[in-house]
Amino acid sequence: MKYVLIFIVFVLCTGIGYFFSTKYLKRKKFFASLISLAEKLSLEINFSRERLKVLLENFDATSKKNLLGIDENFLKYLDKNCELTSENIFSKQNCLKPDEKDTILLFLKTLGRSDVENQTKEIQTFVARFGEMKQKCDEEQKKYGSLAIKLGVVAGLFFAIILI
Repeated sequence: MKYVLIFIVFVLCTGIGYFFSTKYLKRKKFFASLISLAEKLSLEINFSRERLKVLLENFDATSKKNLLGIDENFLKYLDKNCELTSENIFSKQNCLKPDEKDTILLFLKTLGRSDVENQTKEIQTFVARFGEMKQKCDEEQKKYGSLAIKLGVVAGLFFAIILI
């Protein structure tokens, strides 16, 4: 019975470490999907000249899942069901920093506001910004994500030794 308890405590501590590391993985996937969305918008605006709402609705489902509901909230704004505010757009997520939220909100505010050529330039500028943010997320995920898992394992081993 004692060894079962030790195993449960170890698995619990490791799970807690993994839980804390998922925040960094979510941010990394989010920015990868956001870059993918922005690049798709840039291409589609130039070639198909399709409406913004249709382009967002037809975005890849696996990447759409990683956008943490921001695309759905932006579609609600396009349908005139809500305002374009930080609270409305980022209601389902909690892993982004305030400056990242401001940049993303500015990106969403600029969509559909200018002609095709200027819109493409603006999107490419935001893609570069998002690329920098994704690079920071990659570094943080490597540094802190693996650290959280390792700390969980070490804490589990520590408590296992204490219980022995």
